[in-house]
Amino acid sequence: MNSRHIFTLTSMALFFLVAVLATAVPDIGLAQSNPLIGTWKLNIAKSTLAAPLRSQIVTFAGQGQNLTNTAETIDAKGRVSKAVDVHIYDGKPHPTPGNPNYDSTAYTRINANTVNYVRFRDGKSVETGSIVVSADGKTHTVTAEGTAANGQQYSTVSVYDRQ
Repeated sequence: MNSRHIFTLTSMALFFLVAVLATAVPDIGLAQSNPLIGTWKLNIAKSTLAAPLRSQIVTFAGQGQNLTNTAETIDAKGRVSKAVDVHIYDGKPHPTPGNPNYDSTAYTRINANTVNYVRFRDGKSVETGSIVVSADGKTHTVTAEGTAANGQQYSTVSVYDRQ
């Protein structure tokens, strides 16, 4: 084998390695740098809520390609509640226990900063919404419209500040 042939094989192998890494690294980077990961506090003054709240802290934690969302809420009467949702970004409904208004949610990632979702009760769509992280990563806004279990229509905008 001459040196020219070895150089060509080495160049091809290097090119293949770079191509594989170039396609794999963005996915790894997205999972590690998901802008939702962290702790967020509801900014009540900037939000339009269906029911008054005293406070809400939401924490997103990584779980492979998906996220776990833990919300700790104090309602207007001082009652404390905690809900944990798993965000599985495949566009299919997955169980979301603990809320009388819905029993499953389908999440779809639009881009690094935007997620759309649909919530279901007994297989019927009852809420649509989006989660958008600001370009600077300091806030995220959840916009939702739907029908509560009691049949009442609602529309909310919840603004959260990164903690």
